[in-house]
Amino acid sequence: MDGTSGSERGEMGRKAEASRQEMLLGTLDMLILRTLVMGAAHGHTIAHAIERSSDEVLQVEQGSLYPALHRLADRGWVEAYWGTSENNRKAKYYKLTVKGRKQLHAEKNRWQQIVPGWLSANGDGYEYSAIFSATWRRR
Repeated sequence: MDGTSGSERGEMGRKAEASRQEMLLGTLDMLILRTLVMGAAHGHTIAHAIERSSDEVLQVEQGSLYPALHRLADRGWVEAYWGTSENNRKAKYYKLTVKGRKQLHAEKNRWQQIVPGWLSANGDGYEYSAIFSATWRRR
């Protein structure tokens, strides 16, 4: 036994799960912000841009995308407005704010520190060549 009670292990498990959820939400937020650097877009376009930029590895479901966009708007990182889509339908567009651009820059710096260390520690033989570009290079 490690001297840890069942309730302590349960609490550690809940904290680990909360941390994992926070990381997943943060990753989606970052991908959305990165997508909006190119200009305003509606949700459907944002999801497809993320999917294309990841070579279809990342699939963004509406049940994740729209809560993330609302969260980003609540934080002042994106601004929403109504416009007309390519097929003449009313659509909500999202654009990156100055505050959102600063947040993206901060997150990019954080990931540039985390990713190389994680890859090195896991010894998987890959080097991340350009953060957020979905480009991986074999060492």
